[in-house]
Amino acid sequence: MPHHALEITLTRPLSPAALRHAARVLPLAANHDTTRLMALVPAKTSHRAAHRLRRRLRARLPIDVITTHYPDADHKILLNVAFSPATYAALKTYARCAAQTPERFVELALYRALAEHADQETDRLDRAVRHLLAHTSPAYLLSAVGHALTQLPESPTR
Repeated sequence: MPHHALEITLTRPLSPAALRHAARVLPLAANHDTTRLMALVPAKTSHRAAHRLRRRLRARLPIDVITTHYPDADHKILLNVAFSPATYAALKTYARCAAQTPERFVELALYRALAEHADQETDRLDRAVRHLLAHTSPAYLLSAVGHALTQLPESPTR
């Protein structure tokens, strides 16, 4: 049976004792502030792995979101969110009005929000570059950007 790498985002940091308590159920790796955890879960599909992980740890951890750590063959990341009953009921109503399943409704809403964010970020960077170009030449700007990128601590060129 394949193992799936899942990332757990928590609603709050864990104490060392709470992390040890949860790790008794399933081996977990925590980030520096214990707000994100990694787990390998055996299951036939990533959907089943996320469901199994949530079911096994929900009483021990303040789980916010579970995601697959690696994209699938379609380059998608699974997002597993547990909604309150009231939120899920409202979501079902909106999805029904749009003639969609709740899952598809959320998926499309996320796509729209991410596309809007990407457009806003592109516009912001475009304005910033135009502002910089008003005060220098393209060659100097390109040189400065290249220099700045080589000085970043996590630069992919290092």
